[in-house]
Amino acid sequence: MSPYVDDIKVGESRESVLVDDLKRTRIVQYAGASGDFNPLHTDHVFATETAGYPGVFAHGMMTMGMTGRVLTDWVGIEPLLSYGVRFKAQVWPGDTLTATATVESIEDTPTGPVAQFSLRTVNQHGAEVVTGTATVRLES
Repeated sequence: MSPYVDDIKVGESRESVLVDDLKRTRIVQYAGASGDFNPLHTDHVFATETAGYPGVFAHGMMTMGMTGRVLTDWVGIEPLLSYGVRFKAQVWPGDTLTATATVESIEDTPTGPVAQFSLRTVNQHGAEVVTGTATVRLES
């Protein structure tokens, strides 16, 4: 069931710590679950010696999925009409990620009210790693 239009206010935000001290194990688990075994995410030697990174880093889609939780924990999954992100920076083992969802607008549409959300995930240094938007169907 969708949240009611009277329960969501423009400017309202929710924040959630998505992961505290991200472990390489979690990145490898995501690789297995997604089937994405790109060596940038799974092979330390490749990531450092061939690609020149300080080490392996998390999949962007893993970060996107975790970011979506701040919204679905608030409004649920069913009313989500759209969700998109922009990847801003790598997420490294040891990072702590905090996501914020903010109601930007509420609009009446021919199919009923919808809320537009902005999303932002930052690491423990306050650096943005993901930004995005989402549209959620509301009940009148």
